[in-house]
Amino acid sequence: VEFLLGVVPTTLISALTGGEVLQALLVALLVGFALQAMGSSGEPILRGIGHLQRLVFRVLWMIMWVAPVGAFGAIAAVVGETGVDALKSLAVIMIGFYTTCALFVFGVLGLILRLVAGVNIFSLLKYLGREFLLILSTSSSESALPRLIAKMEHLGVSRPVVGITVPTGYSFNLDGTAIYLTMASLFVAEATGNPLALSEQISLLVFMIIASKGAAGVTGAGLATLAGGLQSHRPDLVDGVGLIVGIDRFMSECRALTNFAGNAVATVLVGTWTKEIDTQQVTEVLAGRRPFDESLMDASHSHGTPPDDSADASTPPPSLDKEPAGTG
Repeated sequence: VEFLLGVVPTTLISALTGGEVLQALLVALLVGFALQAMGSSGEPILRGIGHLQRLVFRVLWMIMWVAPVGAFGAIAAVVGETGVDALKSLAVIMIGFYTTCALFVFGVLGLILRLVAGVNIFSLLKYLGREFLLILSTSSSESALPRLIAKMEHLGVSRPVVGITVPTGYSFNLDGTAIYLTMASLFVAEATGNPLALSEQISLLVFMIIASKGAAGVTGAGLATLAGGLQSHRPDLVDGVGLIVGIDRFMSECRALTNFAGNAVATVLVGTWTKEIDTQQVTEVLAGRRPFDESLMDASHSHGTPPDDSADASTPPPSLDKEPAGTG
C-alpha cells in the first residue's frame, strides 16, 4: 500500500523535482492522455515539449562528455582501496551478463521460435547479420530500426504486423535491458556492502523489469535507467552506479544485441499467431534463395512509401489491406 501511495505525487511539479521516477512517469502518462484528448489544439504544447526534450538531451550530452572523468575517478578509487580484485569483479559481471544474454537468446528465444514458428534461431540471426554488425559498432539498437522493418517485411511478415510490432517492441520488449538492470543492481548492492535478501532480490527483479519498459534504445540509456530505478527503489545504492560506468560501453553492446534479437523473434511470433506470415517465403529467404535487396535501404526510403523516387507524389500508396504478406 505504501508503495502505491508513493507513486502519487503531492503536486505535479514535485513529481519532477523530488527525484521519484514513478511519480514523474505517472504525471507524464496523465499529460500524454490529456494532450491526446485535446486533439489538434494540443499540437503547440507537443511542439514545445519536443523543443524541451532536445534541450534536455543536449544537456545530457554535455554531462556524458565528461562522464569518463567521473568513471576514471570511481574505478581508480575502488582499485586503489581493494586492489586488482575490483577489476576481477567487473570482469565477472561482464562475463556473467554476456553468458546470461546468450543463454536467453539461443535457449529461451530459440526454443520458443522453433516450437511456435518452426524457424531456426541461427538462420534468423544469420539473415540479420549486417544489422548485428551495425548495432555492435554503434551500441544502439535504434540504428538498425529501419533495416529491421524492411527485412521483416522481406522475410514474409505482413506490413501491418511489422509496423505495429517492431516500433512497440523497441519501447516495451527490451529483454537485454531487463537482464542488465537486474544483474547490475545486484552487483552494485554487493559491491557497496549492502547485500539483498531473497525477498528484496525478487522485489528488485520485478521493479527493474517494469523500469526497463520504455527505456530509450540509445547508447547509455540503460545506465540512466539503472540510476533512476535505484533512486526510486533503493536510493542508498545510487552512489554505486559509478562503479560500472567504466564497463557500460561493453554492457551496452550486449544489451542492444539482445534487445534487437528479441524484437526480431517477437515479430516472427506475432506474425505466426495472427497468421500474417508467408511461411514459404520465410523458408526461401532464410535458405538464401531470395536475398534482401539492399537498394531498398536508400536515404529516401520510409516505411509504407514506395522506394521509387520517380513515382508521382500525388499517387496514393497501395492499401495495406490489399498488400500481400511479405512484400519488402
